[in-house]
Amino acid sequence: MGNFTLRSVFSNNETIPKKYTCDGDDISPPLNWEGKPEGTVSYVLIVDDPDAPAGTFTHWILYNIPGDLNSLPEGVPQGKEVEYGYQGRNDFGSYGYGGPCPPRGKPHRYFFKLYALDTKLDLPPGAKKGDVERAMKGHVIGEAQLIGLYGRG
Repeated sequence: MGNFTLRSVFSNNETIPKKYTCDGDDISPPLNWEGKPEGTVSYVLIVDDPDAPAGTFTHWILYNIPGDLNSLPEGVPQGKEVEYGYQGRNDFGSYGYGGPCPPRGKPHRYFFKLYALDTKLDLPPGAKKGDVERAMKGHVIGEAQLIGLYGRG
């Protein structure tokens, strides 16, 4: 499996700017990637917080991102179907990005995981994380990860 590089306006293990959190505009940050594996047909993006009090909290699921894309702009709109693919249901109960919004205390880690697949997923818009992960099995040919941090006093 090939690894490639995922970047944003924050570096790995650095603080996510407030603009991209519930304390700011709560819009998705711009993302770009390079070094995609040969044979990439589509991508899946999953953003989650493993430090959430009740267990891993999913902030964003975007799948069937076209394999010829190498970036997502700031502020991908809400909705099951967007220009960049299909969005799954996050743990806020909406379809699209939900920014970091941890309880007060130690900063949480937010994992932005981009998977390169050798196929498009045969799933309707609005799928759940578990369904996306099951459909990806055996089709992941590369992975990129970026970790952002965010805490609230």
